[in-house]
Amino acid sequence: MEQSTIFQICGLVASVCMILGYLPQAIETIRTRNTDGIALPTFLMTGVGSIAFMIQGLLNEPNIIWSLVLTNFVTTICSCIVFGIKIYNDYIKDKT
Repeated sequence: MEQSTIFQICGLVASVCMILGYLPQAIETIRTRNTDGIALPTFLMTGVGSIAFMIQGLLNEPNIIWSLVLTNFVTTICSCIVFGIKIYNDYIKDKT
C-alpha cells in the first residue's frame, strides 16, 4: 500500500473518531443546556486547538488536508457552542 494512501486512511479514521467522540457531548449540552460537569478551560483549549489544526490543514498547500480541515471545523463549531452555553450558565444566567 502506498504511503499517501495510508496517510489518507489514517486521516479519515481520525476524523470519524474525533467527530463521533466529540459530537455526543455537544449534542447533549445543546439539548439539556446542562454544563455543570464541563470544565471551561477544556472546551476553550479544545476550541483553540481545533482552530489551529484547521489553519494547519488549509496552509498545507497545494495538498490541503481536507480531513483535518473538516474535522476541526466541526469540533470548532461544537466547542464554540458549548463554550457559549457554559459562559451563559456560569456567568450571565446567575445575574438575571
